[in-house]
Amino acid sequence: MKKLFLTTMLAIAAAAQAAPQTVTLDVPGMTCAACPITVKKAISKVEGVNKVDVSYEKRQAVVTFDDAKASVQKLTQATENAGYPSTVKR
Repeated sequence: MKKLFLTTMLAIAAAAQAAPQTVTLDVPGMTCAACPITVKKAISKVEGVNKVDVSYEKRQAVVTFDDAKASVQKLTQATENAGYPSTVKR
């Protein structure tokens, strides 16, 4: 019984530490239809990123990531390093 309780508590603790987050980034510097490819590649390289959708028309990237491994700061740094500064959509 103790072992089952301990296993359950560890599973709950692990789930509480890592929560998926979704953020929309404004990426106004995308000037052609090829730019989203570069932005997506840059964001995808950030550890903890699960999904990236980039829209040239909206000049935005919607990113789902594990907040225990990645952060908004790491995502915006990745786009900036690729030549496309971004900000969190407000």
